[in-house]
Amino acid sequence: MAKHRIEVSPEMLSFVGSGTVAPEWPDDRLVLLFTGLDASAPALVTATRDPDPAELSEAALVFAVAETACRRLFGLSPDLDTPWHLPADLRAIALAVRDCSLPEPARETMRLAKSIELLCAVFTALGEGALVPADGAGELREGDAVRIVAARRLVDERWHEKLTLDAIARACGLNRAKLTRGFRLMFDCSVADALAENRLAGARRLLLATDLPVSSIGYRCGYNNNASFTRAFSRRWGVPPTQLRQLEVAA
Repeated sequence: MAKHRIEVSPEMLSFVGSGTVAPEWPDDRLVLLFTGLDASAPALVTATRDPDPAELSEAALVFAVAETACRRLFGLSPDLDTPWHLPADLRAIALAVRDCSLPEPARETMRLAKSIELLCAVFTALGEGALVPADGAGELREGDAVRIVAARRLVDERWHEKLTLDAIARACGLNRAKLTRGFRLMFDCSVADALAENRLAGARRLLLATDLPVSSIGYRCGYNNNASFTRAFSRRWGVPPTQLRQLEVAA
């Protein structure tokens, strides 16, 4: 059985699902393999030029893109044969391509659009240095590195909950010290930093997209009182939340 083939553009093909991939690559090809998209495994993306059939079959999603197009559009080519951890937001896009349940022909259109979105998101993250190599754990053991990645996924997906360091460590099968040290080794920030960044980005989205009271937004995003929320928001975005909303309305 062959993977489902989508002609995204003359310079890009997308292959979805299980099975083999017919070798119908664009000239000057670059192949992106998306693996481990289910929750039980670390989600990875790997760029290569000549994947073997086993790698192609294992990948839940395969992009074949002309490398000249990548340079033209994004100004870079990724390091080859380096697996990168796929953060939660990019994994969600990949799952939207793989698991789209719309009826045809809407499903084909949605998968095409999401394939383009995922390609752009991956290259943007690479250009910003936001993707972590799977071997970036350094001295961490492989099992611990997998658990640290699971902790990052939990932070990225459940930031609006009342998460604590101990709760995250328990959920991912780590002790507190190993979580703290490993998280900083792999992601160059603390768990608290990652939580705060997610919460403040979420708060900014709610401020600009809804008319909810500022205090309600702060509470939804994990802040117990309005004063601490306003201080944290002002440090991160340069203006208090109320002023940001006023500036947006004025614009």
